[in-house]
Amino acid sequence: MRGQPGWIMFGEMAEQPQVLHRILSEGAPRIRETARRIAARRPRFVLLSARGTSDHAALYAKYLIEVELGLPCGLTSMSTTTAYGAKPHLDDVLLITVSQSGGSPELAATTKAAGEAGALTLAVTNNPDSPLAEVAQFHIDLLAGPEKALPATKTYTAELLCLYLLVQGLRDRDGSAARVLPELAEGVLSRGEEVRHLAGRYRFAERMVITARGFGYPTAKEAALKLMETSHIPALAYSGADLLHGPLAMVDNISPVIAIVTEGQGGQALQPVLDRLRGRGADLVVVGPSRQVAAVAHGFALPTGAVPEALQPVLEILPLQKLAYEVTIARGQDPDAPRAMAKETGTR
Repeated sequence: MRGQPGWIMFGEMAEQPQVLHRILSEGAPRIRETARRIAARRPRFVLLSARGTSDHAALYAKYLIEVELGLPCGLTSMSTTTAYGAKPHLDDVLLITVSQSGGSPELAATTKAAGEAGALTLAVTNNPDSPLAEVAQFHIDLLAGPEKALPATKTYTAELLCLYLLVQGLRDRDGSAARVLPELAEGVLSRGEEVRHLAGRYRFAERMVITARGFGYPTAKEAALKLMETSHIPALAYSGADLLHGPLAMVDNISPVIAIVTEGQGGQALQPVLDRLRGRGADLVVVGPSRQVAAVAHGFALPTGAVPEALQPVLEILPLQKLAYEVTIARGQDPDAPRAMAKETGTR
């Protein structure tokens, strides 16, 4: 395998159960202490700042914060600070900046400016010595080890788990429901042949649509990004609600659609969308509970009943990462060398 196309991404995907275990065993106590110190400051509003894959982890955190903490939460528009020089008033605001490398000048500048404007700042990165970690008042280490592949995989699931543990800590909970994740992730990743079979359906796809609701929506966005950056297939991610407001018109019986169905409120909210997609004869694949997969011709069943809905995104993304890898290999491309990509960008 070593030296073949995609071998770096393949190896880093396989590391994810160990990374999840490391976070739970080594990182969780430190995350809970950080959460305790932040909770003592009683923030009244949360802002999230990120780019790329980390932006999807931040969107996941937005759902967590709004659903489980009941706090208003928004995603920053960084250019208002870095390009326009806006001076926001951020007293009683918690800014969480999520970045694998912590090396983006834009993210560091936004975090520094937020701290100067009165915000409490937290960086979530895979590098405790990064510029971002240095300017933030608090830091959570992803403990994922070096990530060399350009498509981020293990740092994404690490971000999800760390953000979940942070929110549980802010609720004065220990996040014990996450303890089963390493074993479950190992089981999902072992089913490579199932994913390879699905990948054959998309080898010649000209576009794809990925949809979900609730906690599954960030997974849809991340899956679309993985497919675009590795296989270069235009993949469009929509909330199920937004899909019904116009974009459904482009779906027909030759348009591949992947629906991510969570076990819980998000999956229930997606059901009318699934019914409409079937009614249009869409080429539909479901990733989610076995009963939902059984209702369509093709899918990938997940052990969703073993974890609460808020943790299911950690498992949902795993077969979709592998799908992006397998589709790219099937198309004769190298997942480790996406064109026009760099691990860090210099946006501002």
